Amino acid sequence: MSRELATGAAWMNGSIMPISEASIPVNDWGLIHSDITYDVVPVWRGAFFRLDHYLERFFRSMETLKLDPGLGPEEIAGVLGELVAATGLRDAYVAMVTSRGVNMVPGSRDPRDCRNHFFAWCVPYIHVIRPEIAEHGAHVHVAKSVRRIPPASVDPRVKNYQWGDFTQGLFEAKSVGAETTLLLDTEGNLTEGPGFNVFLVKDWALVTPDLGILEGISRQTVLDIAAELGLAVDIRPVPLDELMLADELFITTSGGGVAPITRVDDRVFSNGAPGAVTMRLKDAYFSWAERPEHRTEIRYLNT
Repeated sequence: MSRELATGAAWMNGSIMPISEASIPVNDWGLIHSDITYDVVPVWRGAFFRLDHYLERFFRSMETLKLDPGLGPEEIAGVLGELVAATGLRDAYVAMVTSRGVNMVPGSRDPRDCRNHFFAWCVPYIHVIRPEIAEHGAHVHVAKSVRRIPPASVDPRVKNYQWGDFTQGLFEAKSVGAETTLLLDTEGNLTEGPGFNVFLVKDWALVTPDLGILEGISRQTVLDIAAELGLAVDIRPVPLDELMLADELFITTSGGGVAPITRVDDRVFSNGAPGAVTMRLKDAYFSWAERPEHRTEIRYLNT
């Protein structure tokens, strides 16, 4: 393990380098058109969590966008393992990315003339909600000046870097002292936030939006856990008024698993503390992360 890689590393064109040295051309369509897809798999305690699920979603995204870097799932899994092993990080945030690339035909605006390319990068684990905040429950602001980009315009099931709506919502949230933001769709229903899905708890049952969202792996993990625990789940449109009547609220994210939300705008949930159902799911989530069938162990260079 190199000390210069421990703060972040990248894999590009078959080489591992400090993340500060990684770059793409200024005319890469991933940069100038956001013509790119990515996914992020967490590493907890020296192993990838549900790596096969993240790879499946990444390849679905590439297929939807007609991107092909010429690598298969096993090859990409090998790159990710090699990258994390080089850093020595045992808790990490690992991104896999495929960009449209540079157009190889001078003057062409045909995306088929671009050379697609894959790269990956890894940094110490990133929490969407800081642990000291999540411990007591976070404050979320519902964006008022912006709505989520409609699915007919940008498919939210394809993980993308088009965060204009999220960024505007985050500026709103920070201006009122909230930790993060939650966006509504054009019909006033809940969608998602920057890097997370949302769940309501009402009468010991779970409710979560069905449209305008990335179908998160952490979200699916909670759905799987709920089925195991015998908790009822309703996946459907969720109007904002229904959120405000919930007993508990939490988010799911690869950057933290299950994180309690105790305040939305001026509405306080579960007496300002994480609720019982939320905490049960949070504990179960981390137990799932320790199950051998959900872990892909990393072969570190010094072991």
